[in-house]
Amino acid sequence: MIFITAKFRVLPEHAENWPGIAGAFTAATRAEPGCLWFDWSRSLDDPNEYVLVEAFRDGEAGGAHVNSEHFKEAQRTLPQYLLETPRIVSTTVDQDDWSELGELAVRR
Repeated sequence: MIFITAKFRVLPEHAENWPGIAGAFTAATRAEPGCLWFDWSRSLDDPNEYVLVEAFRDGEAGGAHVNSEHFKEAQRTLPQYLLETPRIVSTTVDQDDWSELGELAVRR
């Protein structure tokens, strides 16, 4: 799978509304057949920073994502709400879902 984590620093005046601002893009991406997940979290240290964790089945699915109309629309509309260009880590991982964190195994 293609595993991506990106950090988005949102302009302070738009930080509270970011989930709604990115809502249509998020929904459209989650509906893509090759999208495994597309999840936003808000930083505990910086209320203006959102972290996106996303995964796509393979390179073909990732390519379909970046060539989709909703991705192109996001390129046109989302930067106006950002303080800076998002930072990203993207890699290919030989798995198709989350693994358990054995070092913190829950035993009940």
